[in-house]
Amino acid sequence: MNKSNIIGAILATLLGVVADANAAPLYTAMDIGTLGGSTTFGSDINNLGQVVGISATSGSVANNVFITGPNGVGMTDLGQFAGGSNWADGINSSGQIIVNSGTYGYRSFITGAGGVGSTELLPLGEVSPFPTGSGSIGAWGINEAGQVTGRTSSGTGETTAFITGINGVGMTSIGTLGGSKSYGYGINDLGQVVGESQTFGDGALHAFISGLNGVGLTDLGTLGGTNSHSMGVNNGGFVVGYSNVTGNSAEHAFLASTSMGMTDLGTLGGNDSVAVDVNESGIVVGYSWTAVGEVHAFVTGPDGLGMTDLNSLVSLPVGVYLDNARGINDSGQIIAMGGGRSFLLMPISPVPEPPAYMLLFLGIGVVKYSMRMRNLRR
Repeated sequence: MNKSNIIGAILATLLGVVADANAAPLYTAMDIGTLGGSTTFGSDINNLGQVVGISATSGSVANNVFITGPNGVGMTDLGQFAGGSNWADGINSSGQIIVNSGTYGYRSFITGAGGVGSTELLPLGEVSPFPTGSGSIGAWGINEAGQVTGRTSSGTGETTAFITGINGVGMTSIGTLGGSKSYGYGINDLGQVVGESQTFGDGALHAFISGLNGVGLTDLGTLGGTNSHSMGVNNGGFVVGYSNVTGNSAEHAFLASTSMGMTDLGTLGGNDSVAVDVNESGIVVGYSWTAVGEVHAFVTGPDGLGMTDLNSLVSLPVGVYLDNARGINDSGQIIAMGGGRSFLLMPISPVPEPPAYMLLFLGIGVVKYSMRMRNLRR
């Protein structure tokens, strides 16, 4: 047996151990419940495991905003914040929530700690909310200090991403990548905003990341296609989102930074995938089409490595599969959707890490083999 065959045999053993480990459930799933109706959509999770979103009330006559307690336990009805549809888009570890009213976020609010009370965020330059004022607003990202990002639109049609100060106070436009529009979707604790912006000339939308406190935008490029969109960012400046690939034949999830560029995270076998959130370990969650045309939630390993179907890592009720992962915290807890319900996925710990010690074994085996071959050649 030559050297390559020996290494191949060791790798086959390694991959077999990893496959066996992945076959066992790595998460437990808890249905977080509803506000009396049949459906719940959890949109974000903080580091305490509190989930925020919207849920149908009794009789499914309305979708009200809710917040859970730590680890997804207990659901508090926060009601309706304004007329039209309401949508809760983000939560920080103080329990401050950002809520939008209207399909595209015509009015936006930030709550106090624990979801108590609310303050309306007015479009840049406005002194009264839409429709009394001529502008509109959508707020989509919040950090631990309560800085908020989103988009603000004026009565003349100008739309730009914005950043606020602490607790949503004050608002500053962060500009564009040269085009006429930009949108802010995520913000980290350094005030780095991520989103998408039209570029100069061709009007394409490119993912961007700003500098500290929203100052200066950097174009993150694409995966070879026309457009890209960034959705979330961690405190290390690693950005997730999705981009057209070369030829614009598909959209793939990506992990990017200003230093490493943009990395294609692939799919679960289908054409498209979308990365939604990333934690401090670089574990990415989102959703992807499979080879049979279904949409399944996914999770990666640290640093975005190895996209895996979440359904293969958790035991779920019969007939339910997870089609969308919306958020992940630094403990690895994930909020995901399936069958119109929201599930909090909690890592089973301690979980052994076969790749680490098997790779060590692989390294030792190769070293020993090389030493033996050198001795034989002497």
